[in-house]
Amino acid sequence: MKKSVSIAIAAAMALTGIAGTAYAQRDPAYAAARSAGQVGEKMDGYLGIVGASTPALSAMVKDINIKRRAVYAEKAQAANATLEEYALTAGCLAISRTSPGEKYQAPN
Repeated sequence: MKKSVSIAIAAAMALTGIAGTAYAQRDPAYAAARSAGQVGEKMDGYLGIVGASTPALSAMVKDINIKRRAVYAEKAQAANATLEEYALTAGCLAISRTSPGEKYQAPN
């Protein structure tokens, strides 16, 4: 990713509060799954399931990821970036904001 695009994405995310948008999607079921280690942030900007899944957990993760993708697409266009670039940046920011004990995807 070009440095100027990276800076533009970071600036746009800071100004629009993308991380706040992602966290605003939390509902009691999401918060419970996150604190129980059933879901975690992925490097690609989306939520992933950790371990075994249930239909309800899969549906919740799918719904959150659809909402995230819509936000990423809108914000990427405004930042003159690709969806993938924007999502990756959002993923890195979401991982950096995880609390001790919360799950996230590491590069390896």
